[in-house]
Amino acid sequence: MNITLIVLVSMAMFAIGIIGVLKRRNTLILFLSIELTLNAANLLFVAFSRFWENQTGLVWVFFVLVVAAAEAAVGLAIIINLFRTKQVVDVDQFSELKG
Repeated sequence: MNITLIVLVSMAMFAIGIIGVLKRRNTLILFLSIELTLNAANLLFVAFSRFWENQTGLVWVFFVLVVAAAEAAVGLAIIINLFRTKQVVDVDQFSELKG
């Protein structure tokens, strides 16, 4: 497979993720958009690792996946907690952070 095609797909995924982060107000869509940008970076790591025949990119993918899993666990716990308190998942409703 051509490396240019993989780079273009990864750039499209990253752009969709960034647009989702900037335009949407729903916390779940915001969360999924961040995950999409991380997966776009992982796709590039794997593609260039295969292209250069080097395993370093695969190690980075492993670390990014571990961080994404931790972020998913903590992020979903925060979203569930905020939904229980406010009964809404709109980002604009969470502008006040009180202890």
